[in-house]
Amino acid sequence: MKKVVKVKPNAKQQSVTEQADGSLRVSLQSPPVDGKANKELIKLLAKQYGVSQSQITIKHGQRGKQKLIEIAEE
Repeated sequence: MKKVVKVKPNAKQQSVTEQADGSLRVSLQSPPVDGKANKELIKLLAKQYGVSQSQITIKHGQRGKQKLIEIAEE
């Protein structure tokens, strides 16, 4: 499954919101420094979808606010 994710780093609270177009808006507490926000994103989405962190890959947008995430299904 692939999802478009719009990330907001340095937020006060973590949250995941599904938009009307099927994309996700994710607020993260980590700053976008040294991959901290990406690690938090993977951890949060793994918990949200009930999969292991190794099943989630950032396919595109490693350094941007808009990312393409792939969630491998077993």
